[in-house]
Amino acid sequence: MEELMQNLKHQIVEQLNLQQVKAEEICNEQNLFGPDGLGLDSIDALELIVLMQQKYGLKLANPADGQKIFQSVKTIAEYITQNQPK
Repeated sequence: MEELMQNLKHQIVEQLNLQQVKAEEICNEQNLFGPDGLGLDSIDALELIVLMQQKYGLKLANPADGQKIFQSVKTIAEYITQNQPK
């Protein structure tokens, strides 16, 4: 799962065009949204949904789950690990 989290960090920086952030600076359990995290917003959440569909073949069955899933790189990796088609 460590490799998946590293890949996710790079994909998030690239997908969201986070020029001021380096993937290595993102902690696995760091909040992605809000002032105490990376400061992502609702538009970024849509981009993360697109990323999950394109890279991992996953669609959110319930959009309300997005807040829990996209809390941190670790929570995204856990969701992918548990739900990715084998």
